[in-house]
Amino acid sequence: MAAPVRPTAALDLSADVVAITRAICDVPSVSGDEGPLADLIVEALADAAHLEVVRDGDTIVARTNLGRDRRVVIAGHLDTVPINDNLPTQYEEVDGRGILWGRGTVDMKAGVAVQLKLAYELAEPAVDVTWMWYDHEEVSADLNGLGRVLRVHPELFHADFAILGEPTRAEVEGGCNGTLRAELRATGRRAHSARSWVGENAIHKLAPALERLAAYEAETVRVDGLDYREGLNAVLVHGGVAGNVIPDEAVLTLNYRFAPSRSVADARAHVRELFPEYEVTVTDSAEGARPGLDDPLARQFVRAVGGEARPKYGWTDVARFSALGIPAVNFGPGDPLLAHADDERVDCDEIVACERALRDWLTGSAA
Repeated sequence: MAAPVRPTAALDLSADVVAITRAICDVPSVSGDEGPLADLIVEALADAAHLEVVRDGDTIVARTNLGRDRRVVIAGHLDTVPINDNLPTQYEEVDGRGILWGRGTVDMKAGVAVQLKLAYELAEPAVDVTWMWYDHEEVSADLNGLGRVLRVHPELFHADFAILGEPTRAEVEGGCNGTLRAELRATGRRAHSARSWVGENAIHKLAPALERLAAYEAETVRVDGLDYREGLNAVLVHGGVAGNVIPDEAVLTLNYRFAPSRSVADARAHVRELFPEYEVTVTDSAEGARPGLDDPLARQFVRAVGGEARPKYGWTDVARFSALGIPAVNFGPGDPLLAHADDERVDCDEIVACERALRDWLTGSAA
């Protein structure tokens, strides 16, 4: 498929939120190529006199400075995973409901569209708001735009509460699990496979670890009233030299998703305790985030949105705010099970519902 033609028209933030979603989805912004979309957003916000706009690379921060007692950060990432014949967007009605198909509709441009429209239109919110739209979320954490801006402009992160527009089916999901990736390494001795008895098969030495993982029963841990389901799984296996050689090295990569009541140090210790006979190398890790639902702003937000808060099982950037002592939740349109899928699609009613809920809460008109 030829790359979708980039729209040259200005981004109209006075349009309805579904139209804005479609417009920004049709601007390809795979990680590393967020610039054109960031340009359009900066241009669209140029006449919003109530906002102070700061751009760092392809991350845009826009904030009100009304002297309110409380400040809220509302953030969303601009990048997507690679396109796979699923742009430009397509709209259809299914059983009377509008469905928007295409890359980024779920993760997470529908949430960004909601934020952009509200940032543009709400000149007098009941709390001061710092809006953040950032680059490089879908790739290595050291490239993440939020992390970069935090290092360069930490003052922009001063807030009492944060909302991240990750897809949650228009429900509140509090905090997130932590994540750890580790490699288990087994060593042996090479030999010709016709004389295997003079060698030691490193791949075979991974069998106990695989059996242990298959039998592992992950915990469900209650944290601040929410039940976080953990997981420990093999995700990659690497080994072998040739079709007639007994391998002398094999590596099993596992991923541990752990409840936010545990630290990365706890997670490392748990993995090493489970596999004491292996060389264990931790290759990546990130702390989880407690839900922080005891904060008054968080409780107020959950009441305004309606329903009960749920746990977020995957890692998200709420953890960056939690590490700063800022309670943070996930809230946005879209089914997270469809994130990154080739048939990625969002129910337009969820986009509208998220806009309405956030608007009512920010203006103080929520019941």
